[in-house]
Amino acid sequence: MASHPPGQCCTVGVKHEGTPKGEITKVGEYESYISHPENKATENAVLILTDVLGHKFINLQLIADQFAANGYFVVMPDLFYGDSIPVDRPDGFDMKEWLSRHGTSTVDPICTSVIKAMRTKLGVKHIGSTGYCFGAKYVARFMGQIGQSHGATIDAGFMAHPSFVDNDELSAINGPLSIAAAETDQIFPEEKRHESEGILKKLAQGDKKLAYQINLYSSVAHGFAVKTDLADKRNRFAKEQAFIQAVQWFDHFLKA
Repeated sequence: MASHPPGQCCTVGVKHEGTPKGEITKVGEYESYISHPENKATENAVLILTDVLGHKFINLQLIADQFAANGYFVVMPDLFYGDSIPVDRPDGFDMKEWLSRHGTSTVDPICTSVIKAMRTKLGVKHIGSTGYCFGAKYVARFMGQIGQSHGATIDAGFMAHPSFVDNDELSAINGPLSIAAAETDQIFPEEKRHESEGILKKLAQGDKKLAYQINLYSSVAHGFAVKTDLADKRNRFAKEQAFIQAVQWFDHFLKA
């Protein structure tokens, strides 16, 4: 496995302040948060595959709006059928039991429906996908064989503090991938980061000649790209730079 399964740290974080500019609607068959760029164009899009906090978490909605402000049409689907985990999870919350209800058999159909709707009804030509923690697994899956077999592919990917990504899923990707990693991360620790780097290096040097990038951010922990404490300037720098990393990656591989 290229990264460990999600843990309790995935639900710990700080809510950020701001007013979301997008709206909740249906994309394909599933509820989604969408945000448009100023010109309302949908040709270039970002599909945000969320962490366990889901599409209604304000931090993720603000990130979606930031991508829209950078010229992308953004779609962020509900991956959990309304069963996302609150930031302040209840005492005794059973993460393992929750994860058993939200595996590939339930999430793959959501991604398939949304991607197909984006490419048809919504007029999207190029899709970059960001996967935060839980969502990273599905960036890999839909950049690879699963996306091809379902007729629902992603053109370029970005992952921040990924979890639950299997080696064979990472090995099967067919597009450029950028990863933002935390210095302190029990789910994507140093050995898993190096293991992932080895897989991506083979893809870059092999027949696919895929581009990849792994940036390591100091002094931050798992979840920093979504729910870090912005009062700490080191945390703020890492979060902002990880976002810029994603935008620059998509600007180059989707718009160039």
